[in-house]
Amino acid sequence: MTDFVLLYSTIATDAEARSIARVLLQEKLIACATVIPSVTSLYEWKGDMKQEDEVLLLCKTAGHLFETAHKRITDLHSYECPCILALPIAAGNEPYLTWLSTQVNA
Repeated sequence: MTDFVLLYSTIATDAEARSIARVLLQEKLIACATVIPSVTSLYEWKGDMKQEDEVLLLCKTAGHLFETAHKRITDLHSYECPCILALPIAAGNEPYLTWLSTQVNA
């Protein structure tokens, strides 16, 4: 088991996702971000069925930084109720996890 998490969030646009990722990187809240363009989300919101084109933002970070990263994403995000999830990283390539640890001072 590791103390690392994969932070998962859907964002309205590529520019917004990159902007959020840059802030999180500059503030050392994440080690790395992957922006995946053009995903489609289907969901119900306030009684209406929605289908939206979105961008997926995946960030790797230490588990203890999730709450701070969550707050920063919420502050920067354009959605009223953004999807922000922490998925535990159970195991990984040890050299990569060591690098991840040094990037976020874990």
